[in-house]
Amino acid sequence: MDDHEIVRRVGQLTEEEHELERSIGGAGASEDDERRLRELEVALDQCWDLLRQRRARRSAGLDPDDADVRPSGVVEGYQQ
Repeated sequence: MDDHEIVRRVGQLTEEEHELERSIGGAGASEDDERRLRELEVALDQCWDLLRQRRARRSAGLDPDDADVRPSGVVEGYQQ
């Protein structure tokens, strides 16, 4: 997946997240909705992490295609 594909995927995931949030509205989310929102958040974190890895590898003169999607436990464990 190249940078443009990752950015496109981020856009798709973000749109789905916003649609789901709009559909929930003030009524409160079901368990399925909460689960899907969490899945979307993790997938977005993984995409952003992959994009940062690719950019860092490119800046270091390395092949960005050697970057890999990190497991959710890794990207969710980062300190802000």
